[in-house]
Amino acid sequence: MRLFAHLPAWTVVALLAACSVLPKAESPEIYRLPATPLPHAQASAASWSLRVNTPQAERMIDSSRIAVLPEGNVVSVYQGARWSDTATTLLRNRLIDAFRDDGRLPSVSSDDNALAADVTLAGDLRAFQSEYQGKTPTIVIRFDARLVQNGSLRVIATRRFDVNQSVGGTTVPQVVTAFGQASDTLAAQLVAWTLQQPVP
Repeated sequence: MRLFAHLPAWTVVALLAACSVLPKAESPEIYRLPATPLPHAQASAASWSLRVNTPQAERMIDSSRIAVLPEGNVVSVYQGARWSDTATTLLRNRLIDAFRDDGRLPSVSSDDNALAADVTLAGDLRAFQSEYQGKTPTIVIRFDARLVQNGSLRVIATRRFDVNQSVGGTTVPQVVTAFGQASDTLAAQLVAWTLQQPVP
């Protein structure tokens, strides 16, 4: 401030204001992952409890950015848009809701609360993005699921799930809607597969 001691006050204010001109901070639109509740199952209830772990994923997927592959192997994101949480957390919570909607399991928890459970559903989220295969994008979700018995750490079953959902346009809200539809499909498939497994 000694450098400005000989200057009038209004000049100092003007200089400081000029020095503090910064780029405007981004104010993105925040999107939740849309979800349609799974129908309540009419089948008999299971006798074991389930913990759903947050999937493992590479950094681009384990993020709140909405990923898009505009061409080939080029990875980008939708500017001015974010998920309300990381994609892995959003998917984990969607799966928990689906199991609770189904109603056949007496207890469904997450790795956040570390409640005791008989079986853990874990896995690797290999894709959670929109991909352009023409003029309009397609949502691609790829999940390698593992069902593990907690006491013995024995792998009960594994399966890869691939879901592709066409998007009704190219705007971000249309892309988000299609992400919700694809996640609903994955959740329904995972619930059905999990409850078909021979859990001791």
